[in-house]
Amino acid sequence: MRSRSRTSRWPPARSDRFFYDYQIGFDAAWELDFWGRFRRGVESASASLYGTMANYDDILVTLTAEVARTYVVIRTFEQRLAVARENVRLQKESLWLAELRFKEGVATKLVVTQARALLKQTEALIPRLETSLRQAKNGLAILLGILPTEVQGELGGPRPIPIAPAEVAVGIPAELLRRRPDIRLAEFQAAAQSARIGVAKSDLYPRFSLVGSIGLQSSDKGGVLANNADFSDLFSSDSITYFVGPTLQWPILNYGRLKNNVRVQDARFQQLVVNYQNTVLQAAQEVEDAMVGFLRTQEETILLAESVENYRLSVDISLLQYREGEVTYQRVVDTQRFLTQQEDNLASATGSIAINLIAMYKALGGGWELRLGKNFIPAKTMEEMRQRTDWGNLLPPDDLPKDIEEEPPTGQAIPVFKKPDL
Repeated sequence: MRSRSRTSRWPPARSDRFFYDYQIGFDAAWELDFWGRFRRGVESASASLYGTMANYDDILVTLTAEVARTYVVIRTFEQRLAVARENVRLQKESLWLAELRFKEGVATKLVVTQARALLKQTEALIPRLETSLRQAKNGLAILLGILPTEVQGELGGPRPIPIAPAEVAVGIPAELLRRRPDIRLAEFQAAAQSARIGVAKSDLYPRFSLVGSIGLQSSDKGGVLANNADFSDLFSSDSITYFVGPTLQWPILNYGRLKNNVRVQDARFQQLVVNYQNTVLQAAQEVEDAMVGFLRTQEETILLAESVENYRLSVDISLLQYREGEVTYQRVVDTQRFLTQQEDNLASATGSIAINLIAMYKALGGGWELRLGKNFIPAKTMEEMRQRTDWGNLLPPDDLPKDIEEEPPTGQAIPVFKKPDL
């Protein structure tokens, strides 16, 4: 560094009114982590990092479950549409029979109006189901990140409702605490806040630092003609300057504010502890709800299937008895209406089995394992980021190792010294 200074003297002397000062050097300071302030800060930051990863996994679980649930809903609507169209076909035949008997004078006009009313009631279900089906496909397109017009190519034609297994291995409750990302997130949030209490407490005690500076300094008092003076004396042994010494900082006058900050951090920690406990309880509730729904819906489906079979037989018998004049057409209308309702209920219950199974997997924390061995950021996005900014080694490589270490449990030692990326 070169600087030009002017002296103020009276009377002024031309030879020493100005002088040039040359300096080269650097300063350094090192604060002793005597009370663990920096260690607790690193611990808090590391826990926050792992909490962010757990939050990513939690979103991934939710997204995966929602995609699977929407897919099952789509197949369920397709099945309900197929049932409605089949019942329309059967009721058109019944209407044809009623009109034929009316023309022959065997049946009254009431029979025709009843048959036509039931047919129109069933036909009215089709537009409603088609609307719901289209909306479900649009929702799936948004979840997949594609246009609604592209989702049909991914789905293909109508497919049966996915069949869920009769039994599911749930595991022991203790595994739930480590498997669910939202529980890990709440745990790491509490751990990060616990470390912040230590950082706040360290402010109550004095800070010890070691500061120093070393450099070269030279001055030239050659007067106004010294603009072109030689500064070679700057590198002589006599121009070395240095300073080393300890410093002490203790904001004792702000002791009340610092003490209250410790209390604030402790109150926030207690809040996160309660949030962690509530997250565990909510997780247990979600598992139990999904398990009960999965098991009881299976029983409901079995009973509805038997009901549908009996209603189909009732429709055939009632039509036969109506042709022979043993019953009125009202019996045919009732059995066909009940058959339509029960077949629709059966299709909905069958889809509910798979939906409850998906809810159980979500409640058990399944789905986030999909990211193991993969990057958090898509390759296309990383390439765009590299073109905009020099990220150095901060972006992950294209291929992650299969045995990549997952987040450690809280309480495990976290390295303090980490080499920064330049």
